[in-house]
Amino acid sequence: MWGFFITFAAKTFTKGAHMRFLGNIEAKTDTKGRAFLPATFRKILQAAGEERLVMRKDIHQPCLVLYPESVWNEQMDALRQRLNRWNKQHQQVFRQYVSEVEVLTLDGNGRFLISKRYQKLAAIEQDIKFIGMGDTIEIWSKQLIDQSQMQPEEFGLAIENLMEVAPYNTKGQE
Repeated sequence: MWGFFITFAAKTFTKGAHMRFLGNIEAKTDTKGRAFLPATFRKILQAAGEERLVMRKDIHQPCLVLYPESVWNEQMDALRQRLNRWNKQHQQVFRQYVSEVEVLTLDGNGRFLISKRYQKLAAIEQDIKFIGMGDTIEIWSKQLIDQSQMQPEEFGLAIENLMEVAPYNTKGQE
């Protein structure tokens, strides 16, 4: 299991500071759909002074995304800045983006509820995986995430292509 990293600026920590959620943690939901947010992720939220999370179905993948409230607000502001309030389609996009969320507060034990609607949207039954994605946390059905992972060779090639790795330089070496 991965640990956690938080970037501190001048040894003072303010709300909205740079959070880093890393790794993956297997968990289970109970019969009511409640899940414990992994302790490593809770510590990062507490250190950052975050009390609430925003949950939304991912736009592209069959998973849920947990945003610390400050991260959600930054993303919502960035989206709003790109949209024209007087453009019908822009308003529809923004409305859909912000209306399909739930604001969560962890209970005293670190649990939160995944509503039936969200369980259905993400095909979550009982076994789940929390995946740290930097400033957000994904929640996957364990079965779906296991099926969607790339094979090691495919993953290596994808990283190589993304990073535009140049071929090994052999000039002057014979």
